Order: sequence, then C-alpha cells, then structure tokens
Amino acid sequence: MILIGQYDSPFVRRVGIALTLYGMEFEHRPWSSFGDADRLRACNPLTRVPTLVLDDGTALVDSHIILDYLDGLVPEDCAMFPRSEPARHRALRIAALASGLGDKAVSLFYEKRLHEAVSTLWVDRCRGQIEATLATLEAGRAEGVSEFWFGEHIGHADIAVAVVLRFLCEVHPDLIAISNYPALRAHGEKLEALAVFQAISQPFIAPT
Repeated sequence: MILIGQYDSPFVRRVGIALTLYGMEFEHRPWSSFGDADRLRACNPLTRVPTLVLDDGTALVDSHIILDYLDGLVPEDCAMFPRSEPARHRALRIAALASGLGDKAVSLFYEKRLHEAVSTLWVDRCRGQIEATLATLEAGRAEGVSEFWFGEHIGHADIAVAVVLRFLCEVHPDLIAISNYPALRAHGEKLEALAVFQAISQPFIAPT
C-alpha cells in the first residue's frame, strides 16, 4: 500500500499511525495537495490527502473510509473502531467531532491565508465552532477513568483527538489556550509521547 500526503496533516497522520499500529507495511509518499497536485490527481481526482493506494491500484480517499477499510483487514478484537453497538457509535462520535474540529482549523487557516480581506464573520464562526467542540471533547475526556478514551487500548478516537489537537495548536497558536482544556492537554501529551506518534510526525509546513 502507498499512503500519499504529508504528516503535518492530521488526517494523513492518523492513517499513518493506524497503519503502523496495525503492523501493515506501506510506502509513504509525502506529496502536497498543492505542490504535487498533478501527481496526486493521477491517483485521486479530488487532489486531496490522505490517499491510500491499494496493491491492486485502487485509491481510497477520506481518512475515515481508509480507516474503515483497514479495520476490515484485522480481527474484530484488534480493530480500533468497535464493531458492535453501543461502543461503535460512541467511538465514532468522538472521532467525528475531532475530524470536524480539524476541518474547521483547516478552513480557518485558508480563510486567513488565501483572502486579502479576511471575513471577520467567518473567523468568528469558526472560532465559536472550535471552542464549542473543544468544550464537548474536554467534558467527555474528563469523565473518563480508563487509560484511553474507551478503555485500556488505544483506538481511532484517541488518535483523532490527539493529532487534531497538535494541528490546531501549531496552525493557530493564538486562537485558543490549551491550558483551558486540561483533560485534552493531558490526553494529547500522553499520546504524543508514544513512539509511533513521534515516528509518524512532521511540523506544520504552510502550503505555497
């Protein structure tokens, strides 16, 4: 398999971490959706990352779809999204909130970078959505008593929250004070200290 995209993207990074935790061999091509758009378009007409090219040449897009595919390759007790309810929808909910948070952080970055006249209305809307989502995630993690969000083993929800938190803090360092979210900060620091998170990592590089 070939994973396309740079690890400064939380969406690419969560896939790289999952592949590594699952012990699946893959080639990493750190292509940018801007600078390498022509090469990427040959695999994915949306020119988006992450793109996972399977051994038969099929290209999967969207991190959630990619992770769903990877989960299907491992035994049920190893899958990092539960396969039975209600555990499944609970984990999916946290991962979806984290992914949505990442989407808002990306949207806000491009609003500030690509538009000469930045929309204050849009910036305020994104900030409000980010803060509300952080508050919801903070409350959820603060209620937890287990090592990870849903038990003693790391899951996709844990990974999604951690990688998005780092992205948010790197891309918008003055937007929020992570100290206001102690449970999330502790969660992120714990996961970022893991060897796999340090190996699948890249400082944010603004697209040119």
